[in-house]
Amino acid sequence: MKGFAFKSSLLGLSLLSCLGETQLQAATGAESRWIGLMQQQDIRGVVRNEQGQGMAGVTVLVAGTTVGTSTASDGSYRIALPKGKSQLLFSMVGYSSQTLTVAGTTLNVNMLPAGNVLEELVVVGYGSTTKKDLTGAVNTVGSKDFNGGLVGSPEQLINGKTAGVQVMSNSGSPSSGSTIRIRGGASLSASNDPLIVLDGVPLETGGISGNSGNFLSLINPNDIESMTVLKDASSTAIYGSRASNGVLLITTKKGKGDALRLSFSSIVSMQQALGVADMMSRDEFAELINSKGTAAQKALLGNSSTDWLSEVFQQAMGTDNNLSLQGKMGKVLPFRASVGYYNQQGTLRTDKTERMTGALVVNPTFFNKHLTVNLNVKAARNNNSFANTDAIWSAVAFNPTQPIYSGVDAYGGYYEGLDNAGLPATGANLNPLGLLKQEKHRSTVNRAVGNLDLDYKLHMLPELKAHVTLGYDYAKGNGSNLIPASAANNFTVGGAFDRYEQTLKNRLFTGYLNYNKFFSDIKSTIDVTAGHDYQYWSAKRPPIVYYNEAGDNIRSTAIASDERHTLISWYGRINYNYDSRYLLTATIRKDGTSRFSPENRWGTFPSVALAWRLSQESFMKGISFLNDLKLRASYGVTGQQEGIGNYEYLPVYNLGTAYAQYRFGDQYHLVYRPSVYNRDLRWETTKAFNYGLDFALWKNRISGSVEYYTRKTHDLLANVPVAAGTNFDQNATINVGNVESRGFEFQLNTVPVEKDNLRWEVNFNATNQHTKVTNIALVQDANAVGTYVGPNVSGRGIQILTTGYQPNMFYVYKQLYNEAGKPLEGVYADLNGDGAINEKDLYRYQSPAAKWLFGFNTQLTYKKWTAATTLRANVGNYVFNNTKMNLSAWETLQYVDPAINNLHRDYFNTGFQTRQYYSDYYVENASFLRMENLSVNYNFGKVGKISSLRVGAVAQNVFIVSNYSGMDPEVPSGFDSSFYPRSRTFSLSLNLDF
Repeated sequence: MKGFAFKSSLLGLSLLSCLGETQLQAATGAESRWIGLMQQQDIRGVVRNEQGQGMAGVTVLVAGTTVGTSTASDGSYRIALPKGKSQLLFSMVGYSSQTLTVAGTTLNVNMLPAGNVLEELVVVGYGSTTKKDLTGAVNTVGSKDFNGGLVGSPEQLINGKTAGVQVMSNSGSPSSGSTIRIRGGASLSASNDPLIVLDGVPLETGGISGNSGNFLSLINPNDIESMTVLKDASSTAIYGSRASNGVLLITTKKGKGDALRLSFSSIVSMQQALGVADMMSRDEFAELINSKGTAAQKALLGNSSTDWLSEVFQQAMGTDNNLSLQGKMGKVLPFRASVGYYNQQGTLRTDKTERMTGALVVNPTFFNKHLTVNLNVKAARNNNSFANTDAIWSAVAFNPTQPIYSGVDAYGGYYEGLDNAGLPATGANLNPLGLLKQEKHRSTVNRAVGNLDLDYKLHMLPELKAHVTLGYDYAKGNGSNLIPASAANNFTVGGAFDRYEQTLKNRLFTGYLNYNKFFSDIKSTIDVTAGHDYQYWSAKRPPIVYYNEAGDNIRSTAIASDERHTLISWYGRINYNYDSRYLLTATIRKDGTSRFSPENRWGTFPSVALAWRLSQESFMKGISFLNDLKLRASYGVTGQQEGIGNYEYLPVYNLGTAYAQYRFGDQYHLVYRPSVYNRDLRWETTKAFNYGLDFALWKNRISGSVEYYTRKTHDLLANVPVAAGTNFDQNATINVGNVESRGFEFQLNTVPVEKDNLRWEVNFNATNQHTKVTNIALVQDANAVGTYVGPNVSGRGIQILTTGYQPNMFYVYKQLYNEAGKPLEGVYADLNGDGAINEKDLYRYQSPAAKWLFGFNTQLTYKKWTAATTLRANVGNYVFNNTKMNLSAWETLQYVDPAINNLHRDYFNTGFQTRQYYSDYYVENASFLRMENLSVNYNFGKVGKISSLRVGAVAQNVFIVSNYSGMDPEVPSGFDSSFYPRSRTFSLSLNLDF
């Protein structure tokens, strides 16, 4: 290079005699620029991770200078190396920094995870910390570890990934939500849902009209960077109220790197329902009727062969498309903008959801990074079409010998069981396809969530920073239901039509000060946070009027509602770290809620946690394979005020409807009706201990944690029966009873193989949990059996709450069998020995809650290929098979004279003539192993002008292994009653980066 520059200079001097003065000056300037360029070296290369994939956003600096750049989406970079410099520094959070000497014009780099992954930042309440400094039970799942495939709602991304966390989809509908449980929940009648915090904004629980309760589905999973689970009281107490059931922190993606990067992803899927119930085939049914049926029943056999389940279910198509642009505008304004379109058919015909999303994140810094601004705005629009799920039960039970269509125009042309007057028989199952095709249930939900974070590090005292968050969550849902007059289920009133609407608002102000300083003299770091929150929620709904198709008012009008509540909080936290060995976290929060009376309004929630990093002790330094070993212990108190009404402590009077007027003389007047209330309502509180052990071995090739916790919930908010005449209803929400729970959790992350082109990760988690009711009665009564709860079976809940037992155990008779193992109809064990079989012989048998939860994840990367799978298992959970109970007795063959119904094939096993409503024969062990997903991906790398191209195939809900006789052992509340089946999904994915 130097020789070339010298020759170039001689060439320039030889031309001087041919140039004038002006030309001489121009030539001299050009020569200087030419020499400057020749003194720099253009370096190119690609930065890859441990799996051989290109890494975006890696910082590349010329060592000893501020000259730098960052890698593109495919990991490529280009940088000019100044004269006299020969080294480049490569760095990225979570990876070991590398300083490499340049030899030639190409330098490719393989980044390795940081030698101590415990330096990784972890988001916690009101801030972040490093993994090594955590004192509580906290797990983070990053985007690279999310479940793949077509994902309609964010919580599905972490299913099976973390010990102590259970995510169960409530049905197979694409608009259905999920039940999320962290350590099983801590309450009974109040909410057991965790608090969900989106980019610092705590979200309201529940749903909105028109969205089936699935409020999280309005957040695009593709925009999420990580999800952090706070499980013990030490980590959750900073949120005080609503934190008894754990906290789920969702962090969305932000702009990275300097260069603009455009990314596009698309998934196309096909779904197929797994099935509903094991019903008799057409021929089995016809043979049974011909052999055992009456003449009238034989006359109701048709000449058709209709598989009703195949008629109401379909192969469903779905797609999820996302486009994002990130980088810096003008080199100073980091941003990320994204749009998404999700469209998914339900496997039940006429069921469909469509979601359009947009997000913008701007996160600049000012004043030499003393002020950080983060503006985050997300918007979504959902268009839903809901199917009448009653069609599932009807399809299961409908006569398989009858046709779909009757051949006449009445009732939409669909075949129905008609009485002597030619009208649909009262009590007969309605045509399943007619229930789907004749009804229209539509909704539109719009939602916008935004927050502005200002984080200022004081110039005069940089250890002190002030943080302010302003958040706003707005949602509006509206929809309509239309059933024409020709439909068999509403012909008596001329059809049905109604419109509904609801508006939700959530406003947040958070302000806190944080002081963080390391004192070298005493080897200590002190981190102190103190702050204030104000949050306001409102939910408004106008009256709902029910009309027939002609516009006549046919039903009582639902009154308007205007619900509001406010939460005001003060909190403080101190973290003390001595010599990276001894850690202390102490937190206190004081919450005031408008849901309780002034004398009960405030609750105080403290916590304390200690941790000892044994691996930093001198006596452990000689253990070469030990990277980290930490003992933890914590105690804390959290609160609960969710799951109850906003005005239950007030004597509220609601205006009655036009159908409940009072006559005074010759005039009728609307009346006000009192609602049930309890002025003594107060905080439900949970006190919890947690003991943990964190470990990392062999350069973090093996790492994990072990947790044991105990939890006691006092002053349970429960809706229980009250004495007659003491309130305005038979049941009221009161503080009654206690619940105790304990559990064990184990998390293991391993890398058995790590070579240049091969990496294999294996992760495993296990959870054991047990809950017991220690008090649930207003007045202790030794003869009281408990409180019936759960789904209704023949007039009462099939489950029960009783002091001294697990919650929600099935309350049933003990079935007796003959020598061949066949259940004897109506023959049960005389458990109390009084010689009679009655309600005194009912007993508490098993629970829907699993005793053990297991999760298994593995990922294998070879060169450009990656294969991964996630499996989940529940052990010790039981299900009441209500579908089998209700459809496998001869009496269910015919409810009304004009129609007969199909029977469950279990009739061949039992021969029951009548339904055995409370037999433990129908309480089945529903333990299972489910392969959640299986994926294969190939990274083509750079293709033409495309900087990165990746393609993949994913199968979801691949298989289930279970002894449960139903189709799916994982059902809400442990009650299987024609459950909308989950689907097996096959998807193809495409990812492009430019």
